[in-house]
Amino acid sequence: MHIDLNSDLGEGYGAWRMGDDMAMLDVVSSANVACGFHAGDPAGILRTARAAVERGVVLGAHVAYPDLAGFGRREMAMASADLRAAVIYQIGALQGLACTVGARVRYVKPHGALYNTIAHDERQAQDVIAAVCAIDSSLTLVVLAGSPLAQWAHVAGLRTVAEAFADRAYRADGSLVPRSQPGAVLHDPDAVAERMVQWVRTGMVTACDGSAVRIAAESICVHGDSPGAVAMAQRVRDRLLAEGVGIRAFVDAPAPQG
Repeated sequence: MHIDLNSDLGEGYGAWRMGDDMAMLDVVSSANVACGFHAGDPAGILRTARAAVERGVVLGAHVAYPDLAGFGRREMAMASADLRAAVIYQIGALQGLACTVGARVRYVKPHGALYNTIAHDERQAQDVIAAVCAIDSSLTLVVLAGSPLAQWAHVAGLRTVAEAFADRAYRADGSLVPRSQPGAVLHDPDAVAERMVQWVRTGMVTACDGSAVRIAAESICVHGDSPGAVAMAQRVRDRLLAEGVGIRAFVDAPAPQG
């Protein structure tokens, strides 16, 4: 058995450092690289892309609402034409930087509020899907496990990969606990690693109300901007390997049939 580990990287901006990309790239198999709209400046994005290539880590475009001040975590009611163009613009920017270091963008993972909105808002979801199809229909779209977005993308001909969140709390319906609520982000590396081991074994995670929630996913996300993120990701990786679970980028795995 294999699983992908992904993390949000390239999120520093000018003099402001966000996370430890170089250390995290030694742990994960896929890097969701910021594209400049919620975080990331060109030089930093390029530095992260180059380091990912050196380590054999797959690159994905971490697209977002144009919201630097809010780190892309504020909902925005963008017009369809604007949202489609913004997503195309961001993917294209990362593609341009990636090609200079001998890499290519293999997938798209929306960030923050955009990720959560398109999980259930069909209009904005279709805008993002249309944008991805327009620039490169071979790109994989990373989606929230159990969300209708996967079916909408499938109808449009896009491959999707669902992810489980190692360091985020779940509600009973399989959605994430909003960051505005206490306990939304988990910080204990041992507890998070054990949680992911149990998920791999059973397909279930414990929701915030104590109920068991089934999560069908092919990738595990550990956020790069959380305190102790590298230690947490390393602990998750070590525990999975100890359980006989290999770490492999989902784009290198066979596409699901059916």
